[in-house]
Amino acid sequence: MPLEPRLWPLVHLGRRVEGGDRGSLIERRSRAARQARYGGWLVMRPGPEPAAVEHHWVPVETGTIRVRIYRPATPGPHPLYVFLHGGGWCVGTVDERDPRCRAISAEADCVVASVDYRLAPECQYPTAAEDCYAALCHVVDDADRLGVDPARVAIGGESAGGNLAAVVCLMARDRSGPALCHQWLDVPATDCTLSQAGHREVPDGYLLDAAAIDEFLEAYLPDRARRAEPYCSPLLATSHVGLPPAWIMTAEYDKLRGDGEAYVAVLRRDGVGATHVRLAGHIHPSFAFTRLLPSARAYELDAIVALRRAFAGA
Repeated sequence: MPLEPRLWPLVHLGRRVEGGDRGSLIERRSRAARQARYGGWLVMRPGPEPAAVEHHWVPVETGTIRVRIYRPATPGPHPLYVFLHGGGWCVGTVDERDPRCRAISAEADCVVASVDYRLAPECQYPTAAEDCYAALCHVVDDADRLGVDPARVAIGGESAGGNLAAVVCLMARDRSGPALCHQWLDVPATDCTLSQAGHREVPDGYLLDAAAIDEFLEAYLPDRARRAEPYCSPLLATSHVGLPPAWIMTAEYDKLRGDGEAYVAVLRRDGVGATHVRLAGHIHPSFAFTRLLPSARAYELDAIVALRRAFAGA
């Protein structure tokens, strides 16, 4: 279907930015954080006020990383949803998706743990994935103090965060880690060799172009031969048997569309339940534009219903 009409001003603005000097990744990281802080309210619904928001610090190999915990107002213990933000492994913060985490905590009646994993190029593959796995293990180990039910744990993320969520599911299976009942992957990157059809079929100019993807991957994992490793490209894992059921969303005007669709296919091939939703008329980030687009809000509600069902069935 045609592009959602309300997205055209953002697309035109993005094309002007992409046509100029975008600056270094570090400069763009700061700019993206400012835009999210001061302009995110234009496109995203403000999340409800949770009963508590607190920060925990998770030990990693060179220090600690921050995990932001959102607690609902209802009595616990609650199920746990571990959330991983997007940003090409190079940009993005827990602050940018604060409204979404608040909405998920309130509407799915769960504790949300949003992971502030380390970013490239300062910290390259597999640092981000290892950080996210460490955060999952830490929060589950601390379940009693956090009021979390360790038998009802799900994970999810957006874009690069969707990649990391899929990778953490593989790690948890391979390392006999925490049991996961659900993976929620929005516009995920699952094949970092860029072999899927969406990269060829979807043109540049829809807020995620080929040059940006190449730049992110070069910063995250410069060694192209290693990009086929399953903890970088979960689609290319030898087997997906034993992974948790998945809810996977792709967007019509998104170069990563083929990555998500291919991941649905391999999960189903290996006996893993996988629900696929394609957002017609949407671009890579617009599923989160819940104030601007009724279809984005409707999608968010559907995904949260699926999360609640997964918790109920765990």
